[in-house]
Amino acid sequence: MKNLFLCLCIVMLTFSCADSDDSVNQNETDVNFYALTLGNSWVYKNYRYDQNTDDYYDTGVIDSVSIVSTEDIWGISYFKFRRLTSGNESGITYCNQNGEYFEFLREFEGSLINEAGIVKFTNNNYDERLLFESENYGVYETLIDGDTALDVEAGQFLCVNSERYLKTTDGQVANGIDRFYYASGYGLVYDTSSFASKSTPSIIRRLDSYEVQ
Repeated sequence: MKNLFLCLCIVMLTFSCADSDDSVNQNETDVNFYALTLGNSWVYKNYRYDQNTDDYYDTGVIDSVSIVSTEDIWGISYFKFRRLTSGNESGITYCNQNGEYFEFLREFEGSLINEAGIVKFTNNNYDERLLFESENYGVYETLIDGDTALDVEAGQFLCVNSERYLKTTDGQVANGIDRFYYASGYGLVYDTSSFASKSTPSIIRRLDSYEVQ
């Protein structure tokens, strides 16, 4: 009888542990990495590099981004992002133009994908991705291993980042490398825009404030 009771306890403990593990894995899978929730919003400020001071100054250009609705496209549900840019009356290079812009995005297996099926960011695929190709060069992006702690106006975030670069057909990588930082549960925190010939980014965009659910 004691042996039977012991066996039953072991079986129950085994199933209990299995259920617990499944629960943990399910929670990890359900994390809303890109903060794709209706009503979420983000405000970004744009900073421009000044070669005379070797520093960045506030351009006054502001990108206000929000998720305004969901929409089915070819039977697949996407989140409709609205970006409203202001403060760029002078048309600063690499800053968004003033006005309203819409983008449709969804998450699939760790990747942020637009309505054209193009991967905008991935948080788990470390393979080099070709984004654009011409006769003489290609534009590539690669996810970088490890986390980066970033301090921006909106606070401190633990981010994963990717690097985007131009590479010629003979394998030469241009000096300019753009970086994109995303934090789990918050979305985009920081990104850069660079001239291919310059190692210092021309524009840095940082998260200034946000409201996420």
